[in-house]
Amino acid sequence: MSTAAKLGSKVRFGLFEADLKTGELYRSGIRIRLQAQPFRVLTFLLENAGEVVSRDQLQQYLWGNDTVVDFEHSLGTAINKIRDALGDSAENPRFIETLAKRGYRFIAPVSFVPPPVTDTSPPIAQDGAAHLLSPAVRRVPAWLPLAVGIACVIVIAMTLFLSLRRHDEQPLQISRVTSSGRVSPGDTFLENLPGIATDGTRLYFPELESGRMQLAQGLIADGETTNLTLPDEIIAPLLGDISPDGSKLIIRNHISAEAEQTLWVVPTLGGAARQIPGLLAQDATWMPDGTHILYATGNTLWTAGENGEAPLQFAVLPGRPFWLRWMPGGSALRLTLLDPANHTTSLWEIGADGRNARQLLRGWTRPANECCGSWTSDGKYFVFESQHNGENNIWMQRSRDGKPIQLTNGPLDYQSPITSRAGNRIFFIGADTRSELLEYSSANKTFLPYGEALMTANRVVFSRDGKWMAWISHEDNSLWRSRANATERVQLTGRPMEVFMMQWSPDGRQIVFMAREPGKEWQIYTIGADGSNLHPMLAENRNEADPDWSPDGRQIVFGRVPALMGETAESKAIYLFDIAAGKSTMLPGSQGLFSPRWSPDGRYIAALSLDMTRLMLFDTSTGTWRSLTAQSVADPVWSRDSKSLFFHTYVQKSQTIYRITVPSGKVEHVADLEDLHFADAVDYQFAGLTPRDTPLVNARMSTANIYSTELPK
Repeated sequence: MSTAAKLGSKVRFGLFEADLKTGELYRSGIRIRLQAQPFRVLTFLLENAGEVVSRDQLQQYLWGNDTVVDFEHSLGTAINKIRDALGDSAENPRFIETLAKRGYRFIAPVSFVPPPVTDTSPPIAQDGAAHLLSPAVRRVPAWLPLAVGIACVIVIAMTLFLSLRRHDEQPLQISRVTSSGRVSPGDTFLENLPGIATDGTRLYFPELESGRMQLAQGLIADGETTNLTLPDEIIAPLLGDISPDGSKLIIRNHISAEAEQTLWVVPTLGGAARQIPGLLAQDATWMPDGTHILYATGNTLWTAGENGEAPLQFAVLPGRPFWLRWMPGGSALRLTLLDPANHTTSLWEIGADGRNARQLLRGWTRPANECCGSWTSDGKYFVFESQHNGENNIWMQRSRDGKPIQLTNGPLDYQSPITSRAGNRIFFIGADTRSELLEYSSANKTFLPYGEALMTANRVVFSRDGKWMAWISHEDNSLWRSRANATERVQLTGRPMEVFMMQWSPDGRQIVFMAREPGKEWQIYTIGADGSNLHPMLAENRNEADPDWSPDGRQIVFGRVPALMGETAESKAIYLFDIAAGKSTMLPGSQGLFSPRWSPDGRYIAALSLDMTRLMLFDTSTGTWRSLTAQSVADPVWSRDSKSLFFHTYVQKSQTIYRITVPSGKVEHVADLEDLHFADAVDYQFAGLTPRDTPLVNARMSTANIYSTELPK
């Protein structure tokens, strides 16, 4: 490591920052207690990150040659305390690796924060050097005292002005309310906008515990958090809003991949939750009278009684409405509208009579990326979240159409602001997320890091011969390829293109992938393995998804996106694209299916039902479909011998990966979330198979809490 890098007094790695000057360790901005001696060991490891540090080197650094201590015991204790502070383990190290009979190595990437730049310009000559000036220069003009006086007045005036301006623009004092770190961050891509609500003394919010969604409540005064008791059939509660009197929550049960879910009413002060009969919705809130509800289905808003009776159409909008919030007094409704074609989000306002819908802040960001707004209790301020330059922050309007004022500026990802029931205090989620690629070890019954070179990959596919691999970077969703040993790395795509999935051609010369640019539809592209000849497969104004090659490389099978990714009103089916002819035809009997996967031997095409509850199998020799299994299923991947399929049940609490034998349909358990022994892992995504047919997962690590601040006057 260069000497210049080591001059930085702060070192960042993962969610942590170590201040080497003050001896303090922070996780997501929160100080973690670590004694002086372990911190010195951590400092030495950080300064030599990636290198093996021997025990002798550590002994010399810590104690020198003149001090006699029980070195082995003291060093072992220090390493254990560091691992406790970092949530690390010797068996599955993410930060400190133990090398038998050699020493230790810090294996996570680190970055040194450069120290502030100091002024190195030559000093101005003082009285001692005055003799170097000529007599003409030393002579003081008659006008100089007057000019100096005027300049002083200007300086004093400017200083007073800037002082008053700084006082008016003082940075907000943001305080942390909860401390569990398990508040569930949102995922707009899956239409999961995490709601927060308050009854004045408590906050209600979704929380992740061992990868499972819970509905939690926390006291505003001290942040003490407990879970609300819900019926077992509520697998993943998503919070809509709280009633005007603060006595009831309305939630939806995110039990499957379908866009609309069942609605439930949950008392805040205890009591049994009850399902609202006959209603399915993607979001809901109460009407201002507190006895009726407003709910969203597709592009339409409806009103109904609290028991679902007498539904009436309220408004039809040019997108899917979420995050429904009434202005105090009930004169207007503001909401977030999600464009089903390109998944952009924008803020809209509509009158209390369901008329005169209009978009707010039109053209402020391109494409639109505003979400989740709330009014203060007096109706004077409106707070919302917006993304600029890849960063989510909280913004404020002082009037109905005032210029937005930025309230937060990182380093966390801020989202979902709500307001207190009195005053100008606001609450919002602050999240710090990362991911890591892991491989399942059947011998150890656990997931282990796949390798530092692919640490941040969120999907991986290997060429048919196993010599090459392609992956998507978690950092910016760019597409990469390399040798199977991670050498000869080449970045194939970059911003603004966002890649979702890809497949190698049978000869390993091309890659077909699904991607989009901001504000546009998902499209299918092909590109050479060397990064050449990038071009779209079809010229359509529709979303295209999930491409895969035929074994002879002459056709590409593809589908459409499910409701959670857009096009709720469009028909869905599986299509075959003939590369030579440049035309596509629908696969017979494939209506209502998506996510096709062609078996390597060419015998079968697997696909999913739109509600992701059935895995279907198409026999290319007979031209017939049949159901292979009926259960929660996602991300099917063929084994290399075409004799089985692996899939992920991500909506189940266990998030199990199964293997199903083809064509018998015998299902075998492979791994589940309980095998993910990472302290800060909240869930995972099935990321593919290695050439040995062992599952890879992209584990998501998250530290998210609720924060608060007072709005500026």
